[in-house]
Amino acid sequence: MRRSLAVLLALLGVAPLAVAAPTTYAVDEVHSALLFRIKHLNVAYTYGRFNDFAGTFVVDDEDLANAKVDLTVQMASVDTGDAKRDQHLRSPDFFDANQFPTMRFESTSVAKEDVGAYTVTGNLNLHGVTKPVTVMLKKTGEGPDPWGGQRIGFEGAFSIKRSDHGMANMLQAVGDTVWITVAVEGKKQ
Repeated sequence: MRRSLAVLLALLGVAPLAVAAPTTYAVDEVHSALLFRIKHLNVAYTYGRFNDFAGTFVVDDEDLANAKVDLTVQMASVDTGDAKRDQHLRSPDFFDANQFPTMRFESTSVAKEDVGAYTVTGNLNLHGVTKPVTVMLKKTGEGPDPWGGQRIGFEGAFSIKRSDHGMANMLQAVGDTVWITVAVEGKKQ
């Protein structure tokens, strides 16, 4: 019966309604950014980025229980534009990138706030310590790429206290609050 209904609709030129399904995207590292800023001497901000990260995210506006984000960052890829400072950040004084080579965010829930706006809650594992964080994400666009694929983008920001993750060294010189901006472009898998 379903097959004959589909054939009848096709003959009449009526397309059946498509049911949205969870769609998985891989982070396009070349067209994505993971940026941070932190106060130096409580006077001015120092900015930096991580150059090596990967991950996936699942989009499903019909059933947000299926939506998820999983992002892993290589801590040795920290880049503040100063090689000496970057080496210090990789050291045991801060990230201790040899002992804790990655930072990972895994979502636990996604809630829709508005058209294209989401609250993503999850666990951030940094420096061997896992803490919950909430990120407000805004869809920045979606559409086909020139190679026949599909892309989607999101941007969001949140802050953490580095001391909450066991990095309390030099708090008088380098601020405790770190503001993080994530801008991802995903390629449909």
